[in-house]
Amino acid sequence: MERYGSRADLAMFVVCLVLALVALALPEALRRPVAGALRRSALLPAVALEKRTAASRAQRQAVATLRAERDSLSLAASGVPELMAENAQLRALLGLRSRLRTGFATAEVLPQAGLTDGLTLLLSAGRDAGIAPLEPVVTPAGLVGMVITVDRHTSVVMAWSHPDFRASAMTEGGRVFGIVTARRGERAGEVMELAGVPYRDSLAPGTRVVTSGLGGVFPRGIPLGTVEGMISAEEGWERTYLLRPAAHPALARHVLVLARADAPDTLGAAFRRRAGGSPPPVAPAFDAP
Repeated sequence: MERYGSRADLAMFVVCLVLALVALALPEALRRPVAGALRRSALLPAVALEKRTAASRAQRQAVATLRAERDSLSLAASGVPELMAENAQLRALLGLRSRLRTGFATAEVLPQAGLTDGLTLLLSAGRDAGIAPLEPVVTPAGLVGMVITVDRHTSVVMAWSHPDFRASAMTEGGRVFGIVTARRGERAGEVMELAGVPYRDSLAPGTRVVTSGLGGVFPRGIPLGTVEGMISAEEGWERTYLLRPAAHPALARHVLVLARADAPDTLGAAFRRRAGGSPPPVAPAFDAP
């Protein structure tokens, strides 16, 4: 059976070869009518199959093009919220610069990875920009941290989320004083604590807390956070309150480093809500995992 099939295939090949040679030998006037007749009869299924194949190829190409355009649009759309947020930060930073006028250096927060990520920030400006250790680092929303080490072109900042961070604080108006640190344990590094508040004083939720200026490191009036509620109270001694941070280090992209020698003693007016304007952006609350 296989031998018969092989012979039949060979015979068909020979016939096709002879027909092809005959077609090549025909004059031009006869070749075209014969070719047309073959396309309309014996080759009609093959021609139809070729048309369907070409149409299918074009359709697959169109689908691939649409998918590429969709993926490009999705990629572009995914970056729009981040660009809008960064644009808003830059506009707010320009507004803060115009209110401060002098006594600061601008810097970008550089990406870093390691055990201290989230506890320290790496800035794109250093000694050449006039930055020195122990200088406050702020965003338009409030305090981010304090410079601890400086190189020629970069500097390292201890964020307020660091366990060793401390800032002397007070409520707006200077009625109640205390010490602000990062919250330990649950929600550590995401919220602040205001400790050392005299037991006789109580703070309502929503009370704004700013730097007091005591200690000579942070000027008076830089926003730290907003009271969310009381954590504990040692009867007869002190109260401790939970603060929602005004500025979170993880959200900072561009910052100002305040020169201690040139910065004014109080910055409340620079950070205070302007008449008819909107308040500075507040860092979102981070829920515990």
